[in-house]
Amino acid sequence: MKKTLLASVIAGVTFAGQSFAVELYNNDGSTFSVGGHISMGVGNDADDDVKVQSVSPRININATQDIGSGFTVDAKAEWGLNTLEGGDNSFSTRLGYIGITHDMWGRAVAGTQWSPYYDVAGVADMPIAFANDFLYTNHYNLGSARAERMLSYRKTFMMGDNFGLNLGAGWQGKNSDGGLDYGNRGQIALSADFAGVSVGYAFNTGAVSYDNDDAMANVLSAKFGSYGDGLYLAAVYEMGQQFQGNFDSTAIEAIAAFALANSLNFSLNYESVEDDDSNETLLSQMALQVEYNFTPKFIGYAGYEIDLGDDVSSDDNLYALGVRYLL
Repeated sequence: MKKTLLASVIAGVTFAGQSFAVELYNNDGSTFSVGGHISMGVGNDADDDVKVQSVSPRININATQDIGSGFTVDAKAEWGLNTLEGGDNSFSTRLGYIGITHDMWGRAVAGTQWSPYYDVAGVADMPIAFANDFLYTNHYNLGSARAERMLSYRKTFMMGDNFGLNLGAGWQGKNSDGGLDYGNRGQIALSADFAGVSVGYAFNTGAVSYDNDDAMANVLSAKFGSYGDGLYLAAVYEMGQQFQGNFDSTAIEAIAAFALANSLNFSLNYESVEDDDSNETLLSQMALQVEYNFTPKFIGYAGYEIDLGDDVSSDDNLYALGVRYLL
């Protein structure tokens, strides 16, 4: 794997937002870095109370080792931080894995990690304040975003300078959590990149003890450009069976963003989730947001999320204003 690509993998650069890591050691094929971010601000909650808020603060450590013959081993551990309260629950595991990468043979990873399903489905999960909620409904167990106890494989096939075909697959073993039993789960993801455009498809399936049925999903996505660099467009369409709950569902996420040369980034995103069994709208919302890099490590954000109405809750418009500091 090229050095620049491996560095991106180790730093944890994903669709979920900005990442930054400071390299503390680099010698004789070994590296060690520390990264993460703290995001703090103010906003209102569902009861319209104004509160100090944090947005997924985290800290991570990353290490790589060149073991020869073109193979590089890497390890990552990342913890979510409870920055608003003290006590015993200050840290929670977000990621923890060991991976091995080779130019020709691809990349294998074992542990809690961003899933191949998310490689396809996460293309609209970009803004700091309000982003893609439905991917996180039960993501650790179903592998729709961060997946626990997963073994995954990825490989990119380059066909010329401008066309790449990406293959991903993941497996999770049997597990019990929250009163539900999960059987062996599997997923596969395919995507193609060409001249700034990417299209993808992923399939995720495996038994869950709602009704001794499979929790299954098909997701399609498309994107254009790079978030934070000029025009960025992305859309996600998910068809689920027992995936958002004990019902069949349809979920949509779309975003349009434009970043100026001074890094001022404006975005508009829309999200909806439908319960197809009862013909009810569970979620329907739109958010207007802006982000600005005061420095490469210090980012300001503001957002206003409009509840477009659903069949299960009252309308709750939300706002958020804050800053993110990349460690």
